[in-house]
Amino acid sequence: MQFTDRTDAGRRLAGALGHLRPRDPVVLGLPRGGVPVAFEVARALGAPLDVIVVRKLGVPYHPELGFGAIGEGGVRVISDEIVRHAGVREKDLVSVERAEEAELLRRARTYREGRPRLPLTGRAVVVVDDGIATGATARAACRVVRAQGAAHVVLAVPVASPDVVERLRADVDEVVCLSTPGLFSAVGEWYSDFSQTSDEEVVSLLARAPGGGAPVAEEVEVDTGDAGLAGDLVLPGNAGAVVVFAHGSGSSRHSPRNRSVATALNGAGLGTLLLDLLTPGEEVHRANVFDIGLLAGRLAGATHWLRGRAALPVGSFGASTGAAAALRAAAAPDSGVGAVVSRGGRPDLAGADLSGVRAPTLLIVGGDDTTVIDLNRQAQAALHCENRLDVIPGATHLFEEPGALERVAELAREWFTRHLLPGGP
Repeated sequence: MQFTDRTDAGRRLAGALGHLRPRDPVVLGLPRGGVPVAFEVARALGAPLDVIVVRKLGVPYHPELGFGAIGEGGVRVISDEIVRHAGVREKDLVSVERAEEAELLRRARTYREGRPRLPLTGRAVVVVDDGIATGATARAACRVVRAQGAAHVVLAVPVASPDVVERLRADVDEVVCLSTPGLFSAVGEWYSDFSQTSDEEVVSLLARAPGGGAPVAEEVEVDTGDAGLAGDLVLPGNAGAVVVFAHGSGSSRHSPRNRSVATALNGAGLGTLLLDLLTPGEEVHRANVFDIGLLAGRLAGATHWLRGRAALPVGSFGASTGAAAALRAAAAPDSGVGAVVSRGGRPDLAGADLSGVRAPTLLIVGGDDTTVIDLNRQAQAALHCENRLDVIPGATHLFEEPGALERVAELAREWFTRHLLPGGP
């Protein structure tokens, strides 16, 4: 069984967990890759989502060999047998545990952003990861969950080594695994897209999950006049404006980077609409991804649809080729777009339409994305509207470096609130 990405895996895994809904479960994702899978499970079950942060305690001279694990709340699971056979001295045990506890607390604070850990006492708990190779982390997580008071522990993964699954059954009440291929060497080989999950994405998903403190996205079909497009609409109760996201080549509305930015905008009182500008059938033809006229027309249609749904000022956020589409759509005399932000975009592809853009435009580029910086400078020279080019030092095209995406979100939030919200800074 091959999965497109973690979102696809999570949705398919959720289909095998419906029997748990009457138990009112809590879903816990193993950071980082397990959280996007767990998010889809939690959404399908209508269950609260949290992370299960554990740290393996490794033998000092052989770190790969774990003699135990620790979890939040002072939970520690120690294998006396391994401690004895490995000759781990008491002072070494204390030293390793102290170092790992500091890292555990740091990660928990980062992921939850001050929210308390969900209580597990007496609850049915679903521990989710994106796959299992050796099972060491999954075993530690399940044991910690049990020690934290869970009454029924389910380990749920899309794919795993068959022999490891059998061994793990002794640690949990139930194992749900969609695929156990006989020839198994690595989890990533069973995903078409197994790109790294960032801390920012984990934070974003926890905030967007049911009960996570952020509004839950409504799945909508956007009528653009020539197509019905799938979208995710978030309208906070205090929304004073809404931003439409135009994704770039090879991306979709599930882009963790754009979702992370969208969450930051939601927190500032801005609604967001993330949608795919191409239908699944159109996406297979690569030329459509670079058809800026087609994408801009779809974006204009989506903006018109949105105005009928919510009478609010509208902005556009574009990435890669989506930035060119956003600017071309904004150049139309009746566009009504109040502000545009481009992240790692190709605004140059908007061509002569750049001179017709009247909406204040912010161009954000990574400092190490040198080719795209030059293209953005060329595009900026053609703009006659209020504009600014911000270069984030040390960032590459996808802004995967620590803190880079957070800076993108901060700049976009400031730009949109200033130009779309009444009395904005």
